Amino acid sequence: MKDVLKNRKSIRKFKYDDIDNSVINELLSDAFYASTTGNMQLYSVVVTKDKEQKGKLAPSHFSQPAFMNAPVIITFCADYNRFIKWCKQRNAEPGYNNFQSFITASIDALLVAQTFSMLAEEKGLGICYLGTTTYNPDKIAKVLDLPKFVVPITTLAVGYPDESPEKQDRLPAKGLIHYETYKDYSNEEIDELYYAKENLTCNKNFVEINNKETLAQIFTDIRYTKKDNEYFSQVLLDFLKQQGFVE
Repeated sequence: MKDVLKNRKSIRKFKYDDIDNSVINELLSDAFYASTTGNMQLYSVVVTKDKEQKGKLAPSHFSQPAFMNAPVIITFCADYNRFIKWCKQRNAEPGYNNFQSFITASIDALLVAQTFSMLAEEKGLGICYLGTTTYNPDKIAKVLDLPKFVVPITTLAVGYPDESPEKQDRLPAKGLIHYETYKDYSNEEIDELYYAKENLTCNKNFVEINNKETLAQIFTDIRYTKKDNEYFSQVLLDFLKQQGFVE
């Protein structure tokens, strides 16, 4: 498992081979043993394989290659709907229509997604997380027919790899670990931590072809802009109100 984790790669090009439902069900069933708040299992998973359904879902993920190429799309949802129904049917009054409950269920969903990812990769499958899930939660919910108190949190494109990309770089562990209290970073430490990332040939090329001064500007000016972050934040907040988690 350690080798699988350290050598993992995000796969965006998949073989046409289907993945049998029994394989998906087994991996998900095992992933459901992941840690969960209060043993409530506040998540649900929607598996999309049908081409017509996938076509309806594609625009919500901007029809990105990883989505379009994958034979299986799995949407992991924060789900208090099931638990609330159980409470009401057992004469217990639920108080989960709040932001704290949304965060709790989101953590549960992400724990399951990551556990599934590791199990899938260990079995020879490739995966790619789609960060677009929380950009268009309302559109995804409509396609997947998600009821109140269910919110899509993350999506995995899954399939047998048809490529072997380079491993993604990671910051040095020493720059991410804090003992006892958080130790803020000096300018010199920031320079040291990001030196290797900034000097990768591919990242230098990104900076050059986009006429930017630094790699950081690729993130702030192109990939994750303030304008986009504010827009999608409002979309998500409005959807959380619609789904009952924010008043």
